[in-house]
Amino acid sequence: MFNKPGFKSGFVAIVGRPNVGKSTFMNRVLGQKIAIMSDKAQTTRNKIQGVYTQDDAQIVFLDTPGIHKPKHELGNFMVESAYSALKEIDAVLFMVNANEKRGPGDDFIIEKLKNVKAPIFLVVNKIDLVSPDELIERIDRYQDTINFEKVIPISALEGNNVDTLMTELVDALPEGPQYYPSDQVTDHPEYFIVSELIREKILQLTQEEIPHSVAVTVDKMQRDEYDKVHVYANIIVERSSQKGMVIGKGGKLLKEVGIRARKDIEALLGNKVYLELWVKVDKDWRKKKSHIEDMGYRTSDYKK
Repeated sequence: MFNKPGFKSGFVAIVGRPNVGKSTFMNRVLGQKIAIMSDKAQTTRNKIQGVYTQDDAQIVFLDTPGIHKPKHELGNFMVESAYSALKEIDAVLFMVNANEKRGPGDDFIIEKLKNVKAPIFLVVNKIDLVSPDELIERIDRYQDTINFEKVIPISALEGNNVDTLMTELVDALPEGPQYYPSDQVTDHPEYFIVSELIREKILQLTQEEIPHSVAVTVDKMQRDEYDKVHVYANIIVERSSQKGMVIGKGGKLLKEVGIRARKDIEALLGNKVYLELWVKVDKDWRKKKSHIEDMGYRTSDYKK
């Protein structure tokens, strides 16, 4: 931890309904991928701690799972994770979709945010998908709910107005220490990020029930004498039929997952990568607390 005169720092939670673009925003700000992105809802399962540092400030982002009504033990973990991010933080980014009307899910989150003492920014994302008139209408729907610090429309995908949001956010933070070295962008170990990159490719390439029934664990990562990184990972599904879907005809889909994941892992590690993937069945793993914790989702960390 480093102290600098006039330096600002703080912990900022990013909350919102599933699929509003929280991970896309954080990856944009950090300049590299540490949170997975997909067009499927509820892809983020852990709080991803991303670290943004500039000369006079450091922001530690908590990218939370989208808040939703849980249907199983994994869902309970995801919602608890999102709520816990609101404890002892210095600011909140409440992100909503510009191209979706305010709904019960947004109202549910708003009620939780009314108990938060820290400044709350309303971030209206995906402005590239709506007209100016539609944008004004969306913002008006939220104006009377909370006394927002600022209301800032952005496009996390295109980068529109993201710099403005960051400037306003830094201004709202208190003076404090630099918690992490300037070149550190996350506190998660490489194993975790690698497993998430693999899971992202499965989400991109599969449909129906597969996306939310999949977990990925990395058993081993080691370098050989040529500095090539060997990664051995398991793809966990709930049923035998899902195993066949993930592997694909003649192993085609699993091979494509490996090709895409290896590219991102090599960019992350800066080394050539050998990736070996195995698909295993763990019946109804999402309903078993012990199984969820074995896969890295530490539910006990988020209980009040």
